[in-house]
Amino acid sequence: MNKLKIMLCAVFSLMLVNTTVHADSSNFAGPYVAISGSGYGMQLDGKSETSPTGGTFEVDEVSLGQVAPVSGIEAGYAIPLGSMFLIDIGASLYTGESKLDFDSENTQVAAAAEEAGGDNLTAKKVSMTINNLTTGWIAPTLVLSDTSSIYIKVGLSEAKVVTSGDVTPAADLSGTTWALGTRTVLESGIFVKTEAGFTDYNGISAQGMGNSVSASNTYSAEPTIAYGSVGIGFRF
Repeated sequence: MNKLKIMLCAVFSLMLVNTTVHADSSNFAGPYVAISGSGYGMQLDGKSETSPTGGTFEVDEVSLGQVAPVSGIEAGYAIPLGSMFLIDIGASLYTGESKLDFDSENTQVAAAAEEAGGDNLTAKKVSMTINNLTTGWIAPTLVLSDTSSIYIKVGLSEAKVVTSGDVTPAADLSGTTWALGTRTVLESGIFVKTEAGFTDYNGISAQGMGNSVSASNTYSAEPTIAYGSVGIGFRF
Protein backbone atom coordinates (compact mmCIF):
# COMPACT_ATOMS: atom_id res chain seq x y z
CA MET A 1 0.00 0.00 0.00
CA ASN A 2 2.85 2.38 0.79
CA LYS A 3 4.24 1.88 -2.72
CA LEU A 4 0.88 2.85 -4.23
CA LYS A 5 0.73 6.00 -2.09
CA ILE A 6 4.24 6.97 -3.20
CA MET A 7 3.31 6.34 -6.83
CA LEU A 8 0.23 8.57 -6.63
CA CYS A 9 2.22 11.41 -5.10
CA ALA A 10 5.00 10.98 -7.67
CA VAL A 11 2.58 11.18 -10.61
CA PHE A 12 1.00 14.34 -9.24
CA SER A 13 4.41 15.92 -8.58
CA LEU A 14 5.56 15.10 -12.10
CA MET A 15 2.48 16.78 -13.56
CA LEU A 16 3.13 19.81 -11.37
CA VAL A 17 6.74 20.16 -12.53
CA ASN A 18 5.92 19.79 -16.22
CA THR A 19 2.84 22.04 -16.39
CA THR A 20 3.52 25.42 -17.98
CA VAL A 21 0.16 26.16 -19.59
CA HIS A 22 -1.80 29.18 -18.37
CA ALA A 23 -5.08 27.81 -17.08
CA ASP A 24 -8.15 29.25 -15.40
CA SER A 25 -9.14 27.53 -12.16
CA SER A 26 -12.42 29.46 -12.02
CA ASN A 27 -13.84 27.03 -14.59
CA PHE A 28 -13.67 24.31 -11.92
CA ALA A 29 -14.44 26.34 -8.79
CA GLY A 30 -17.63 26.22 -6.77
CA PRO A 31 -20.14 23.61 -5.58
CA TYR A 32 -20.98 20.51 -7.60
CA VAL A 33 -22.86 17.21 -7.51
CA ALA A 34 -22.18 14.04 -9.46
CA ILE A 35 -23.29 10.45 -9.92
CA SER A 36 -20.86 7.70 -10.75
CA GLY A 37 -20.50 4.03 -11.54
CA SER A 38 -17.59 2.03 -10.18
CA GLY A 39 -16.02 -1.37 -10.39
CA TYR A 40 -15.05 -2.36 -6.86
CA GLY A 41 -12.63 -5.20 -6.22
CA MET A 42 -12.78 -6.37 -2.60
CA GLN A 43 -10.47 -8.87 -0.98
CA LEU A 44 -11.73 -10.30 2.31
CA ASP A 45 -9.33 -12.48 4.27
CA GLY A 46 -11.26 -14.08 7.12
CA LYS A 47 -10.32 -16.28 10.02
CA SER A 48 -12.34 -18.25 12.57
CA GLU A 49 -10.98 -19.84 15.72
CA THR A 50 -13.33 -22.34 17.36
CA SER A 51 -13.34 -23.65 20.92
CA PRO A 52 -10.96 -26.48 21.77
CA THR A 53 -11.71 -30.03 20.67
CA GLY A 54 -9.59 -32.37 22.74
CA GLY A 55 -7.68 -29.38 24.02
CA THR A 56 -6.85 -28.02 20.55
CA PHE A 57 -8.26 -24.86 18.95
CA GLU A 58 -9.51 -25.31 15.39
CA VAL A 59 -8.59 -22.49 13.00
CA ASP A 60 -10.26 -22.00 9.62
CA GLU A 61 -9.19 -19.35 7.13
CA VAL A 62 -11.52 -18.06 4.44
CA SER A 63 -10.61 -15.75 1.56
CA LEU A 64 -13.11 -14.05 -0.72
CA GLY A 65 -12.23 -12.04 -3.80
CA GLN A 66 -15.17 -10.20 -5.30
CA VAL A 67 -15.56 -7.69 -8.12
CA ALA A 68 -18.89 -5.90 -8.25
CA PRO A 69 -20.39 -2.86 -10.00
CA VAL A 70 -21.65 -0.23 -7.58
CA SER A 71 -23.25 3.18 -8.02
CA GLY A 72 -22.92 6.28 -5.93
CA ILE A 73 -23.53 9.98 -5.49
CA GLU A 74 -21.11 12.69 -4.39
CA ALA A 75 -21.13 16.39 -3.61
CA GLY A 76 -18.29 18.81 -3.09
CA TYR A 77 -16.89 22.30 -3.28
CA ALA A 78 -13.75 23.28 -5.22
CA ILE A 79 -11.88 26.28 -3.78
CA PRO A 80 -9.46 28.08 -6.17
CA LEU A 81 -5.94 28.87 -4.97
CA GLY A 82 -4.56 30.91 -7.84
CA SER A 83 -5.04 30.29 -11.55
CA MET A 84 -3.74 26.71 -11.59
CA PHE A 85 -4.65 25.18 -8.24
CA LEU A 86 -7.77 24.20 -6.30
CA ILE A 87 -8.63 22.39 -3.11
CA ASP A 88 -11.61 20.09 -3.59
CA ILE A 89 -13.54 19.10 -0.45
CA GLY A 90 -16.39 16.63 -0.70
CA ALA A 91 -18.17 13.45 0.35
CA SER A 92 -19.62 10.40 -1.40
CA LEU A 93 -21.93 7.47 -0.74
CA TYR A 94 -21.74 4.18 -2.63
CA THR A 95 -24.19 1.28 -2.44
CA GLY A 96 -23.19 -2.35 -2.81
CA GLU A 97 -22.13 -5.17 -0.53
CA SER A 98 -19.73 -8.05 0.02
CA LYS A 99 -20.37 -11.01 2.30
CA LEU A 100 -18.07 -13.48 4.05
CA ASP A 101 -19.48 -16.69 5.58
CA PHE A 102 -18.03 -18.94 8.27
CA ASP A 103 -19.55 -22.33 9.09
CA SER A 104 -18.00 -24.55 11.74
CA GLU A 105 -20.49 -27.36 11.02
CA ASN A 106 -20.16 -29.89 8.25
CA THR A 107 -21.14 -28.00 5.10
CA GLN A 108 -22.66 -31.10 3.44
CA VAL A 109 -24.91 -31.72 6.44
CA ALA A 110 -25.97 -28.05 6.50
CA ALA A 111 -26.71 -28.08 2.76
CA ALA A 112 -28.79 -31.25 3.11
CA ALA A 113 -30.77 -29.67 5.97
CA GLU A 114 -31.54 -26.60 3.87
CA GLU A 115 -32.64 -28.72 0.89
CA ALA A 116 -34.96 -30.63 3.21
CA GLY A 117 -36.62 -27.34 4.15
CA GLY A 118 -35.03 -26.89 7.55
CA ASP A 119 -34.51 -23.34 8.84
CA ASN A 120 -31.17 -24.29 10.43
CA LEU A 121 -31.69 -21.72 13.18
CA THR A 122 -29.28 -23.44 15.55
CA ALA A 123 -26.49 -23.86 13.00
CA LYS A 124 -23.11 -22.41 13.86
CA LYS A 125 -23.07 -20.30 10.73
CA VAL A 126 -21.73 -16.76 11.02
CA SER A 127 -21.62 -14.09 8.31
CA MET A 128 -20.18 -10.59 7.99
CA THR A 129 -21.69 -8.28 5.37
CA ILE A 130 -20.04 -5.00 4.36
CA ASN A 131 -22.12 -2.31 2.63
CA ASN A 132 -22.86 1.44 2.36
CA LEU A 133 -19.41 2.83 1.74
CA THR A 134 -19.03 6.53 2.60
CA THR A 135 -15.99 8.79 2.15
CA GLY A 136 -15.15 12.36 3.05
CA TRP A 137 -12.10 13.73 1.25
CA ILE A 138 -9.78 16.56 0.38
CA ALA A 139 -8.27 16.63 -3.11
CA PRO A 140 -5.49 19.03 -4.17
CA THR A 141 -6.16 19.73 -7.85
CA LEU A 142 -3.87 20.91 -10.62
CA VAL A 143 -5.55 22.71 -13.55
CA LEU A 144 -3.99 21.60 -16.84
CA SER A 145 -6.12 23.74 -19.17
CA ASP A 146 -9.40 25.64 -19.19
CA THR A 147 -11.26 22.32 -19.45
CA SER A 148 -9.13 19.64 -17.78
CA SER A 149 -7.55 19.01 -14.40
CA ILE A 150 -5.87 16.25 -12.42
CA TYR A 151 -6.12 15.60 -8.69
CA ILE A 152 -4.88 13.38 -5.91
CA LYS A 153 -7.41 12.49 -3.25
CA VAL A 154 -6.98 11.55 0.40
CA GLY A 155 -10.09 10.64 2.34
CA LEU A 156 -11.52 9.03 5.45
CA SER A 157 -13.83 6.14 4.60
CA GLU A 158 -16.39 4.15 6.55
CA ALA A 159 -18.51 1.11 5.75
CA LYS A 160 -21.42 -0.52 7.54
CA VAL A 161 -20.79 -4.03 8.90
CA VAL A 162 -23.75 -6.33 9.56
CA THR A 163 -23.13 -9.62 11.39
CA SER A 164 -25.52 -12.55 11.57
CA GLY A 165 -25.41 -15.64 13.74
CA ASP A 166 -24.91 -16.12 17.45
CA VAL A 167 -22.07 -13.60 17.69
CA THR A 168 -21.47 -10.14 19.07
CA PRO A 169 -21.95 -7.28 16.56
CA ALA A 170 -18.76 -6.26 14.77
CA ALA A 171 -17.80 -2.59 14.73
CA ASP A 172 -18.15 -0.67 11.48
CA LEU A 173 -15.14 -0.34 9.20
CA SER A 174 -12.99 2.76 8.95
CA GLY A 175 -9.95 3.44 6.83
CA THR A 176 -8.05 5.74 4.50
CA THR A 177 -8.71 6.18 0.77
CA TRP A 178 -6.04 7.25 -1.73
CA ALA A 179 -6.91 8.02 -5.35
CA LEU A 180 -5.79 9.74 -8.52
CA GLY A 181 -8.33 11.24 -10.90
CA THR A 182 -9.11 13.62 -13.75
CA ARG A 183 -11.94 16.09 -14.29
CA THR A 184 -13.04 17.56 -17.62
CA VAL A 185 -15.48 20.50 -17.56
CA LEU A 186 -17.69 21.84 -20.36
CA GLU A 187 -18.86 25.45 -20.70
CA SER A 188 -22.34 24.38 -19.61
CA GLY A 189 -21.00 23.29 -16.20
CA ILE A 190 -21.35 19.58 -16.95
CA PHE A 191 -18.19 17.61 -16.20
CA VAL A 192 -16.82 14.09 -16.42
CA LYS A 193 -14.62 12.52 -13.75
CA THR A 194 -12.45 9.41 -13.89
CA GLU A 195 -10.78 8.03 -10.79
CA ALA A 196 -8.76 5.04 -9.60
CA GLY A 197 -7.77 4.30 -6.04
CA PHE A 198 -7.85 2.00 -3.06
CA THR A 199 -9.04 1.96 0.55
CA ASP A 200 -7.04 0.44 3.38
CA TYR A 201 -9.53 -0.55 6.11
CA ASN A 202 -9.02 -1.66 9.70
CA GLY A 203 -9.91 -5.23 10.62
CA ILE A 204 -13.26 -6.38 12.01
CA SER A 205 -13.95 -9.08 14.58
CA ALA A 206 -16.78 -10.80 16.46
CA GLN A 207 -17.09 -13.36 19.25
CA GLY A 208 -19.60 -16.14 19.93
CA MET A 209 -22.38 -15.35 22.40
CA GLY A 210 -22.56 -18.84 23.92
CA ASN A 211 -25.86 -20.14 22.52
CA SER A 212 -25.32 -21.99 19.24
CA VAL A 213 -21.79 -20.55 18.97
CA SER A 214 -19.35 -20.99 21.85
CA ALA A 215 -18.21 -17.82 23.59
CA SER A 216 -14.66 -19.06 22.98
CA ASN A 217 -15.14 -18.81 19.19
CA THR A 218 -13.75 -15.73 17.45
CA TYR A 219 -14.21 -14.48 13.88
CA SER A 220 -12.25 -11.79 12.07
CA ALA A 221 -11.77 -10.30 8.60
CA GLU A 222 -9.27 -7.98 6.91
CA PRO A 223 -10.86 -6.16 3.92
CA THR A 224 -9.01 -4.30 1.16
CA ILE A 225 -10.75 -2.41 -1.67
CA ALA A 226 -9.42 -1.22 -5.02
CA TYR A 227 -11.68 0.59 -7.47
CA GLY A 228 -12.05 2.50 -10.71
CA SER A 229 -14.93 4.88 -11.38
CA VAL A 230 -16.43 7.14 -14.04
CA GLY A 231 -18.86 9.89 -13.09
CA ILE A 232 -20.83 12.73 -14.60
CA GLY A 233 -21.85 15.82 -12.70
CA PHE A 234 -22.77 19.48 -12.77
CA ARG A 235 -20.87 22.49 -11.41
CA PHE A 236 -23.13 25.25 -10.12
